[in-house]
Amino acid sequence: MTLNSFATLLALLTTTGTEPRPDHQLEALTLAVAADLPVLLWGEPGIGKTATLHQLADGLGLPLTTVIASVHEPSDFTGLPVVGDDPATQGVPMAPPDWAVRLVRAGHGLLFLDELSTAPPAVQAALLRVVLERRVGALTLPPGVRIVAAANPRSSAADGWELSAPLANRFVHLQWTFDHDVVIRGLGGVWPRALLPRLDSDRLGESVALARRAVCGFLEARPPLVHRLPDGEARRGGPWPSPRSWDMTLRLLAFATAAGVSREVLSMLVRGTVGDGPGLELLAFLDRLDLPDPETLLADPAAAELPERGDLRQAALDGVVDAVRRRPERSRWDAAWAVLARALETGAPDLVVVPASTLAALRRDDWEIPDTIERLAPVATIRRRVGATR
Repeated sequence: MTLNSFATLLALLTTTGTEPRPDHQLEALTLAVAADLPVLLWGEPGIGKTATLHQLADGLGLPLTTVIASVHEPSDFTGLPVVGDDPATQGVPMAPPDWAVRLVRAGHGLLFLDELSTAPPAVQAALLRVVLERRVGALTLPPGVRIVAAANPRSSAADGWELSAPLANRFVHLQWTFDHDVVIRGLGGVWPRALLPRLDSDRLGESVALARRAVCGFLEARPPLVHRLPDGEARRGGPWPSPRSWDMTLRLLAFATAAGVSREVLSMLVRGTVGDGPGLELLAFLDRLDLPDPETLLADPAAAELPERGDLRQAALDGVVDAVRRRPERSRWDAAWAVLARALETGAPDLVVVPASTLAALRRDDWEIPDTIERLAPVATIRRRVGATR
């Protein structure tokens, strides 16, 4: 038995393939990287965060540069002072480390900052400019460099530290967990393939407009969420709302819209940028933005296009009834019944009952009961409600 045989066996064990496979975590990570935002993967040790980054770099065609943050000094990121011929006139430049020089020479790459939660506060402070400004010593990393970091929760990190609030607020935080089927398939030699999202070129302008309208409209309605620093130190080490993180959210929303990603992926990205509470509120606000204008529905009930999702359809019908309540007129009341009839034709009957009962209560004494009610279900209940309001 020769060493060549051992090398051959090792090579066979480490040779794996990839396949297109739905993976919301990987899709969220890839989209955030494509949007040129720093990403921080949180997960327990041994679940494949580092392996994911190797596979991501291969899939995107980027050279991977791994830096273990916890074993470096602050000067490894801020640069070491190098005294020149005449410091009084030329100053003292800060010499960057070799890995930064290699990234600049390559012009592109994936910088992987591993073990971030075991880096002491002084190193975390030195990383601030690296993550946000892409500055390492006297060098500026080229636009083709993307930054991804990984960290273990403090409870499972060796000599772990809480992430500082300024550093945490510079990342899109993604909770990384393992999927049983993905692990089994991967150990069998085939892992999910990381692909850049495909953007719809016809929707780029529309995507930016929607993202700006959604984020600005939401923050106008919820001013306290423009900046909210969490109380506890542990929570400050995660995602929280600030003007910086809202700017990242806007960018992610535009990319997600242009790429047509799923609701699950969008939720992961938004909550990973501004936190669970504000993120879920923004998603609910987005749903309301997608609702049809009640006045448009009242103007042409026969052509009404109602949402497919039950909760959104219910909200749209409630909006129509509320529009009649704000400006009660006989023609608008009749039109609202026609919208409800349209909803009955295209969706579940139970969604019509509550708005129909509310609409019936808005009837004035001199308004005749429209024939449209005959098409609604349950007809008898609605008729009794209309009669009771006379």
